[in-house]
Amino acid sequence: MDCTSKMVALLGAVRKEMNGAALDTLRYYGADYGLNYGAPITALRAIARAEGTNDELARFLYRQQVRELRIMALWIADPAVTTVADFAFWADGIINSEVAEQAAQALLSRIADTDALLAEWCDSENALLAYAAMLAASRSTTVAPLRVYGAVRCALAHWPDNHLAVQGAVVLLAAVAVRDNEREAVRRLLADLAPSPTVDAVRDELSWRLEY
Repeated sequence: MDCTSKMVALLGAVRKEMNGAALDTLRYYGADYGLNYGAPITALRAIARAEGTNDELARFLYRQQVRELRIMALWIADPAVTTVADFAFWADGIINSEVAEQAAQALLSRIADTDALLAEWCDSENALLAYAAMLAASRSTTVAPLRVYGAVRCALAHWPDNHLAVQGAVVLLAAVAVRDNEREAVRRLLADLAPSPTVDAVRDELSWRLEY
């Protein structure tokens, strides 16, 4: 079965999961796509996992202007063959925070070059990419704390007043503090950052998280 035939079959499965209420909520929060069936993420993951890993199909699906196909593509993609050279391809499809979050969880946290992704995307001009990279690094066990601190500094300097930068930095720094026993290092980093609305929000959020 070629990619087009597989796409048609996947869309048939997606239509069974259509949810009008969820679709209205997604539109309210700005997660609009060319075509959107409002299918829940849990259902999309299940459909994608049943399909298995297929990088060619994933890339084909990801190019489509359909919410469900783009999200399933991230779960069907093969992390083992995703390299630095592929970053631009996946970046092009991250059009909102929903795709950024799914990309981080499904694919980017499981690639071999998450540290390179973190450095590159936190230095980009797209806050969605920095958000995705920080979420991915928070799930990865291969990114060294020093790389995290450099990337977070870069991201917070790029976006001095951005809620996505706040969310991504909080999740990443909290993960490093606990996973790598780096609470004191994270505190020193926060104390050293120049004040801004983003930095202040990160400090406020982490002030209680670092106590536990």
